[in-house]
Amino acid sequence: MVVQPQEEQGAEEINPDKQNFNGMKNRSKWLIGILMLFHSMISAQSTSETALLFSRIRSGGSARIQGMGGAQTSLGGDYSAGFSNPAGLGMFNRSEVSITPGFNNTNLTSDYRNNTIAETKTNLSIPGLGLVFQKEQNGRNGFVSGAFAVSFNRVNNFNQNLSYQGTNPKNSIIDYFIEDAKGSPSSQFESNGALYNTPTQLGYENFLIGDSTVFGNNQGRDSTQYFTDVLGIPFQNETIKTQGAQNQWNFSYGANFNDKLFIGVGVGFTSLRYETKKTYSEEFTDDVLSTLTLEENLRISGSGINATAGMIFRPLEMLQLGISYTTPTLYKLTDTYSANMSTQWNNYKYYYFDENNIEKVNTLNDESWKTEEQLLEYDLRTPSHLNIGGSVFFQKYGFISADVEIVNYAGAKYSTGISGISFDSDNKNIKTLYQSTINYRVGGEFRYSNYRARAGFAYMPDPFKSGQNGIDRKITTVSGGLGYRTQKFYIDLALVLAQGETSYRPYRVNTVDSPLVTIKNKNTLALVTVGFPF
Repeated sequence: MVVQPQEEQGAEEINPDKQNFNGMKNRSKWLIGILMLFHSMISAQSTSETALLFSRIRSGGSARIQGMGGAQTSLGGDYSAGFSNPAGLGMFNRSEVSITPGFNNTNLTSDYRNNTIAETKTNLSIPGLGLVFQKEQNGRNGFVSGAFAVSFNRVNNFNQNLSYQGTNPKNSIIDYFIEDAKGSPSSQFESNGALYNTPTQLGYENFLIGDSTVFGNNQGRDSTQYFTDVLGIPFQNETIKTQGAQNQWNFSYGANFNDKLFIGVGVGFTSLRYETKKTYSEEFTDDVLSTLTLEENLRISGSGINATAGMIFRPLEMLQLGISYTTPTLYKLTDTYSANMSTQWNNYKYYYFDENNIEKVNTLNDESWKTEEQLLEYDLRTPSHLNIGGSVFFQKYGFISADVEIVNYAGAKYSTGISGISFDSDNKNIKTLYQSTINYRVGGEFRYSNYRARAGFAYMPDPFKSGQNGIDRKITTVSGGLGYRTQKFYIDLALVLAQGETSYRPYRVNTVDSPLVTIKNKNTLALVTVGFPF
């Protein structure tokens, strides 16, 4: 249930003795950041949510492939094969170079206590590059040809904005601070304390919560119990600005045997940058406090490595069957986190007893406090991917292709070599929350002379074992595209429309009334790929 103010509270109640207010700044920055980083980010994503975010990647690829829903496991002749199934590189009969610029538009619509707000974010990027070197062998028996490719694919785009607001009669973020602090004395906010450098400490230093010893140590007060003088109903507002991307460079080789069997292998080098700036505020009317504002800044960056192997078999001239396996991606990541809080009080006078049991008074107006910058280095293993696909060709008129992708999101795992740091509870949460899913992709291409027309569909089911907050987090994608090809160059256009739902909690209290924001996400991606065979 919601932690209610203690019965000692009243109009003239007080917060903790701040005599060491200015003496708390010189602290052990690195070690405390290591110990407290994940505990600090109350309105950032949890570790389990972050693991899912970095594991749930899209197929990526050229405009041709994305216009067909990303179905490419059994196809070849496209630089995208270096990412999905390097066996497809064996189908190249010439070398080529290509580039894929794109325009991305993300629209998030939030619903919080019957208030709806839509935010849009657009950005230009180059989500794809390809360079393929093909070499023919003498004769048409046995090893016919091979191709080596260097390719770049953007597999996650994190650029988006989210805003929500509404009046919350159930609780305040101050209730979270009280619950978080409850059970430990105020020394937990000092250097090496359990809540040092956390948002809860910011609430404590901004006089939003206090322990009952401020009424006098000789009064038998319990220093592990906390209260607040702020009793009003808050109007809550938050803006979240996110940017960054997840990219992968692949170095791959595919071989052609008798134009029937194609085998390929590749190594992928990934890069990741994820940044969020969250500004959360509460406003009160006719209360001792006017506003509180909490700003959190998080940056996650790093790199990883994986490997992919695949095969395509052509039992009939009109049929191709493909399979590929991508190993878990091993990331080395660095988190940087900082937060600050400011409060505006209405000339509020509070009284407290210092360590000598002498009553004092202070007047609150504009207060502020900030954490030190905190750093944490750790490892993340994201799940492997198994892809199985088939394509049916209709002579020179085109084809239909379909894929299934098996991903076990519960296989994500955190680790670190730092003594005293454990991710056991985080890894347990990942196994408890997530499940294996089968993602589906289907698409086709119609050919007429040098012209191409394409369409596709993709479906990613909810990765949670059971619906969280009554929301199905499936992602559906529809796409289409056009192309024109000659011996000297080609150009492909694609439009990809994806949508899904999710939810967000700015904080959690021990009650079913923790605030919940439901979010509808619509993403539009326009791509053009220009290639030059040589």
